[in-house]
Amino acid sequence: MRKFFAVFKREYFKIVKSWSFLLGTLLVPIIASMFAIVPALLFSLNGDAVRLIIVDQSGTVSTRVKTNLSPEKLAEKAKLAAEDSLKNITQGQKAQFENSAEQFGGNFAFEDFDFQNRQIDDIRTELNERIKKDKLDAYLIIPQNIDGKDIKVELFARNTSDIITKKMLEEAVNTAFRNQRLAKANIDEAKLEQINRKVDFVTTKVSEKGEELDSDMGFFVAFAVALMMYLVLTIYGQAIMAAVIEEKETRIAEVLFSSAKPFQILIGKLVGVGMAGLTQLTVWLTSAALIAAYGLALTKASGFALQLPSISPLFIVYFALFFILGFFSFAAIFALIGSIAPTLQEAGQFALIPVLLMLGGFYAMFPITRDPNSTLSVILSIIPFASPMTMPTRIITETPPFWQIGLAIIFNLIAIAFFVWIASRVYRIGMLMYGKRATIPEIWKWIWQA
Repeated sequence: MRKFFAVFKREYFKIVKSWSFLLGTLLVPIIASMFAIVPALLFSLNGDAVRLIIVDQSGTVSTRVKTNLSPEKLAEKAKLAAEDSLKNITQGQKAQFENSAEQFGGNFAFEDFDFQNRQIDDIRTELNERIKKDKLDAYLIIPQNIDGKDIKVELFARNTSDIITKKMLEEAVNTAFRNQRLAKANIDEAKLEQINRKVDFVTTKVSEKGEELDSDMGFFVAFAVALMMYLVLTIYGQAIMAAVIEEKETRIAEVLFSSAKPFQILIGKLVGVGMAGLTQLTVWLTSAALIAAYGLALTKASGFALQLPSISPLFIVYFALFFILGFFSFAAIFALIGSIAPTLQEAGQFALIPVLLMLGGFYAMFPITRDPNSTLSVILSIIPFASPMTMPTRIITETPPFWQIGLAIIFNLIAIAFFVWIASRVYRIGMLMYGKRATIPEIWKWIWQA
């Protein structure tokens, strides 16, 4: 046991103290927080007002367009949009909508322009000259006949890459045209909007105990869990393979074998690297929880009432357990590949086998989230190499019977014991083979004669 702990400590601290581990562990939360905070800061910045002229040849919709682009109208639209997803709009939310609307609506400065009794080509020439001299930013040309079949409203601007501004102008013009046509048809706009209002479609999850849960974010949580597990298993599984080949190329294995048994060395290596991966995963999950809590506090201060998916402590235990089972299952295969391959380049080709197995488990989450109790879902969540990703997905979607979870754990333990046994026997002889690629008959001989 003392030799096992010696190997474990060496492998663990070798990874944890490396610069790549420290940078990867710290940079991921920092980058994630930047993705969460920087866009909000950028959108909070106000640019210069867009100087806009509306050439309304029909003389009927320009006023409506200006009204649709006003801060008050944008605040009303934001409030109506929020009511579709949020039940009750508080005063804090209303103030937030108005503040956001002022940021966008205040970016339009409408300028007067006398275009009566003038040709459209002359109007364009003069306004283009204003844009050239930086006296104008954009102008709209609205045709005289707004009831025709193929109507074109033209926007001329210095900057046509501003997607938000173009979208706001397009929506304001279309709304103005629609309202003008409704007025000509003597149709009440408010009544039509009331008729077109969407109904509230509420989704409520019913647990296996018949309890009604507030919301169901199972797919997104399951996807995040499966993706994180896939990344960590891929990174640290290949770290095992690289460490084995490094010991073979530098002939450190000869010294290690004189001090401890190959099985002790291999188990210590697997546990040490596995604990390093679990350490990094813990840091990532903790930072993700802190970022989510900070974002929730910001939205709550703004008046929004976002609801996070509920994750029970038991699921965290299951996640950690299946992560460990998955790591040892794949790490044993990576160690087996490292013991056989003479160089890291050749080992990288064989590493495609466990990577494909992990990808299969990752993609299996999609049919499981659709029907977690189907025969296919049950099989995929129990068999080794797939269950480390599929069983947590199934648990968070709809918790299966405990006997199925226990069966998955037993099958994985059997698979781990089998592959660690094979890997240790191949490791014992393969680590002393230099410059020679082992054949399948030789590997079979190592397993039975080691």
